[in-house]
Order: sequence, then C-alpha cells, then structure tokens
Amino acid sequence: MLKDYINNKPTIESERLVIRPLKDKDVEDLREWTSDKSIYKYWGKNPGKTDLKPELLLDKKEKPSKSFHLYIEYKENKKVIGDIYIYLIEKDKKAKVAIRLNKNYHNNGIGTETVKSMIKWCFENTELEVIWSDVDQNNISSIKLLEKCGFNRTKEIENGKMVSTICDIYIYELKKQ
Repeated sequence: MLKDYINNKPTIESERLVIRPLKDKDVEDLREWTSDKSIYKYWGKNPGKTDLKPELLLDKKEKPSKSFHLYIEYKENKKVIGDIYIYLIEKDKKAKVAIRLNKNYHNNGIGTETVKSMIKWCFENTELEVIWSDVDQNNISSIKLLEKCGFNRTKEIENGKMVSTICDIYIYELKKQ
C-alpha cells in the first residue's frame, strides 16, 4: 500500500542497480551530472537550485508523501548515476514516472532496467494500476525506453506544456496486468 511508504521509502535491487533513498555520500556523485544542461534538453526546464548545488538536498527535510524520488546506484562502481520519480499520484491508482541519468550511462540499458524494476515494484507493492509518462516527441531515446518497458502511446498533444517548455508531447501508459 502506498500509505506504508509515506515515511519509509523502499530500496529496490536489480541485476546492476540499487534504487534507493538519498544518502549523504551521494552528493559528490550528484555533482558530476545534475548540473549538466544536456540532460535537461527534454526535461522542460534548466537545472534547478538543488541540481546545481546537490548538497542542498541534505538540508531539505523530506515531507511525508506517497510519491517516490529515489536514486539509482550502479553496483559496479557504487556511484549514484541517476534518479527516478513516481509522482502526481491520482486516487492511489495512477502515477507518473520520470527518470534522469548521467549521460555517461546512456544507451546501455540502465534506464530500461531502472524503469522496469521500479514499475514492477510499484505494481507488486502498491495499489497503483497505471503508470504514465509524457515525452517530447523529439526525445527519441525516451520514447524507445518507454516502449522497451511495455508502455503504449495513448495520446498526442500539440503545443503541450512540459514544466516551462511548449512542445508536441506523446502520452504513454502502462497498465498493471
């Protein structure tokens, strides 16, 4: 149940990854990639204050929430190389997924492994029935990632808004089997 994770976020392990809450030691890893503007090309915004200064995340007291913001640790080198969000939860049945990865780890299946692991965990441990995502129609890498994870394109939006950017958007959904 989502309510079981309001204060205690899970740790999810896959073959190459540990998806988990932030630890103090992660700040150095985050400094390597969160300020890189290239990973925000399709994110809808530029790096924010905590992306530019990740140490601020340690000062920020996390509010109890049914949403998840977890960090992706690569087992091979024990570095945090990305993060994943499950948020915008509607009636405990539907939620949005978003992922960011250090560009040095793109194109090797880590994004797919992360999303598949997170969604499997959500469907097995919470009452979520639908996970969705929106993606800029020009973001071919994210479109391929969503499709590899079993998402189906359900809608096209012309001149949609992604945070502060106007672009054409696809909506993808994955329903619990």
